[in-house]
Amino acid sequence: MMRLYSYWRSTAAYRVRIALNLKGIDHELIPVDLVAGGGAQHAPDYVALNPAQLLPTLVLDDGTALTQSLAIVDWLEATHPMPRLLPADHTSRARILAAAYLIAMDIHPVNNLRVMQELEHRFGAGAEAKADWMRHWMRLGFDALEGMVEPDMPFAVTDAPSLADICLVAQMYNARRWGLDLGPYPRLVAIDAAARALPAFAKAAPEVQPDAPQT
Repeated sequence: MMRLYSYWRSTAAYRVRIALNLKGIDHELIPVDLVAGGGAQHAPDYVALNPAQLLPTLVLDDGTALTQSLAIVDWLEATHPMPRLLPADHTSRARILAAAYLIAMDIHPVNNLRVMQELEHRFGAGAEAKADWMRHWMRLGFDALEGMVEPDMPFAVTDAPSLADICLVAQMYNARRWGLDLGPYPRLVAIDAAARALPAFAKAAPEVQPDAPQT
């Protein structure tokens, strides 16, 4: 069985959890606590799997370790093609990738945990300054994304969930966590709600993960 190294609040791991669920792939979740004790992602046994010391990592049945969420989803799409997360239509595919890349490559890298830690250690940023930083970059990305998604589709580009929706739902969780005003983004809110109503998305939600704090 595949093993997914994950952390309940990791938006990148969240993406892969959704993709695995949508494709109905059995897998074992291995929690990696990013914050306790300086971060389990820096432990030697994990570094041996993922030298970048980031999440997620998907270990295949033969022991091959795959890293980077979009690369993992690309492998899943190639090896488990149904249901499709990227359509055959080239234009729709390009639009889905554009939305996914905006989130995963423009917003997420500057909202990463290690960036937050560096802002604190290098520049003395406090909690509110870090929250302002997070909201600033998400706001810029969402301003663009609201105009990129389809106005009349249930999901971001097509009538079925795609890679764009996977990335959006994970990022919307982060937006709510950091208090971003979502009022200017009615389409993103509607798409997020439609996706999260699906069992594959609900099962991947941070709050229901085995390593999430119990209330």
